[in-house]
Amino acid sequence: MSNEDVTYVVAGGCGLIAFVAFAWLVMRPAWMSYSRLWQRFAALFLTLYVAAAFVGMGVAGGLAVAWFWDRIEEGV
Repeated sequence: MSNEDVTYVVAGGCGLIAFVAFAWLVMRPAWMSYSRLWQRFAALFLTLYVAAAFVGMGVAGGLAVAWFWDRIEEGV
């Protein structure tokens, strides 16, 4: 197994763990909060906004590190 394959396996495992955590901690409570089927699906749809916020914060954090990397590197 090459280094690139190991990177893909680790990234896939981390993505799977993140999805399971999101499903258990966000989607499951949203589903269990309502009794009618249409309300449950609406709640699941609204969890997409939560997922988008998580992804947006991750992208913003990554871009901030990339933008300020020269200043971060000088401080070390």
